[in-house]
Amino acid sequence: MLDQQTELITPELIASAQNYSEYRKMIYELLAEEKTTGTNHSESYLNYTRMNVQRMNRWDKTAKISPELEKIVTSIASPQVWLVLTEAWCGDAAQSLPFIAKLAELNPLIKLKFVLRDENPALMDAYLTEGARSIPILIGLDEDLAKELFVWGPRPEYLQNRLKAYKLDPQNITPKEFADGTHLWYARDKNQSLEKELTPLISSTL
Repeated sequence: MLDQQTELITPELIASAQNYSEYRKMIYELLAEEKTTGTNHSESYLNYTRMNVQRMNRWDKTAKISPELEKIVTSIASPQVWLVLTEAWCGDAAQSLPFIAKLAELNPLIKLKFVLRDENPALMDAYLTEGARSIPILIGLDEDLAKELFVWGPRPEYLQNRLKAYKLDPQNITPKEFADGTHLWYARDKNQSLEKELTPLISSTL
C-alpha cells in the first residue's frame, strides 16, 4: 500500500505543486473571477471560499506554535517534503493550513507543497478517510519521495468523532448549525489539538 501511495507522489508532481503563498494567491485570483477551485463555482462554494480567506488571514496573523514543537521542527536535520491535498472551499483546510505553513517556515529543510484534491483523484484515493475523500491531508515524505514519514488529516480527532456521530444521528441539528459549531470549536481551540496531534508525528521523523 505504501509503495503504491509513494509512487503517485513523483518529483514532477512536487515540482508543479504550489507553495503556500502561491496557493493563497491562486485563491484570490479565482475569487476575482467569481470562481473557486474544482468545478463547483456556485454562490455557496464561492461564499465558503471567501470565508476561508478570512479564516486563513486571521490564522496567518494569530496562530502560535509552542516552544516545544518549535524545537522539534527546528531539530529536523534531513530534508523533508510536506505535501497537502486541499481545495479552496474546504473549511477544515482553511483552519489548519496556516498553522502547518508556519511550522514549515521554521526549518528551511521542509518543503511544503499544495495540490488540489480534484485534480489528483488517484492520489486522493490512496489517502481516503473511512472511504471518503476528506481534506486536508498532510503527507510527510523524505527528500527522495521514497518513504512516507507521517500522515495527518483531515481534521483533529475530536472533530472527526463529532462528524461521525452527527452522520449517525443529526439530532435535528441542521448542516449549517453543525458547520457553525465546527468553526466555533476551531476558534476556541486555537490549533492546540492540531499541534498535539502533529507533535508526535513530526517527532517520529527525527
